[in-house]
Amino acid sequence: MVLGTASSAAAVSTYSVAPNIRLNVRSGPGTSYSITRTLPENTKVPIFCQTPGTTVSGYYGTSNIWDNIDNGEFVSDAYVNTGSDGYVADRCA
Repeated sequence: MVLGTASSAAAVSTYSVAPNIRLNVRSGPGTSYSITRTLPENTKVPIFCQTPGTTVSGYYGTSNIWDNIDNGEFVSDAYVNTGSDGYVADRCA
């Protein structure tokens, strides 16, 4: 089985973004990547996979984990309520 493919999509969980935060979505796992869009407040996001990137201090602490929420779209895990300081999904390939 190849991780991160459509066959594993059924196992994808959604998580709440920090309350009252409009979260920037970036084209890669870091603050140097371009902003592709901004999520509205009180949004839930799927996490397809996670990867290390730029360290960010946010609502839920400081983390270098970035969540892949769509094809080519990443948000800092420091703003996503996963209930963990570590990885909660497979690493991105």
